[in-house]
Amino acid sequence: MTRSLPDHPAAERHLGGRAAWLRAAVLGANDGLISTASLMIGVAAAASTRSTILVAGIAGLTAGALSMAAGEYVSVSSQRDTEHADLARERSELEAFPEAELNELASIYERRGLSPALAREVAVELSASDQLAVHARDELGINPDELARPVQASVVSALSFVAGAILPIIVVAVTPAGARVVATMIVTLIGLVALGSLGARLGGAPQGRAAVRVFVGGCLALLISLGIGRLTGSVV
Repeated sequence: MTRSLPDHPAAERHLGGRAAWLRAAVLGANDGLISTASLMIGVAAAASTRSTILVAGIAGLTAGALSMAAGEYVSVSSQRDTEHADLARERSELEAFPEAELNELASIYERRGLSPALAREVAVELSASDQLAVHARDELGINPDELARPVQASVVSALSFVAGAILPIIVVAVTPAGARVVATMIVTLIGLVALGSLGARLGGAPQGRAAVRVFVGGCLALLISLGIGRLTGSVV
């Protein structure tokens, strides 16, 4: 009896294309949430007033968002510069040594399992349309149509940092003094777990593992900040 195979989806959903912006968004939101919450809990543990804690939180939000934006822009710009340099070098080599570059492309396909004759035929066929694009993808591992985007990464990092940092600020603003620290810690941990799960889901990774990872890291950061705040408050 022949078993029927499940229908193949007309359009498969691949999640690799989300990697760049997803990384920046998750990193920014996670950093904004945990760093701002830790800062505010540390200040609150030193028995400061609500206004002092809020000023510290807003200052942390502003500095963190600007730092994330600048750091991401510089980092991704360096990556983009490297990609452009590699493409320019490859373009000059194609103009100066076209036959050698064709042989190199064919050898790449041979290493992937094609016979020498077929590898050569494939290299010639693909190079007939856009040599640089073919060599960029198969030799350099670069897609010329999807180069690094520093402005996009910078904006996403800054906005996601603000989105994460605003949560503990709101909690402190509306919570009574006696429950301020506990409420901030609880809300922060819930936010971290939700963020970790969401990031894993969007990226197609196991959600439980991501949630546990950020929960443990968040607990350590918050407890250390709390301890340092109380120690500093008692000494000062």
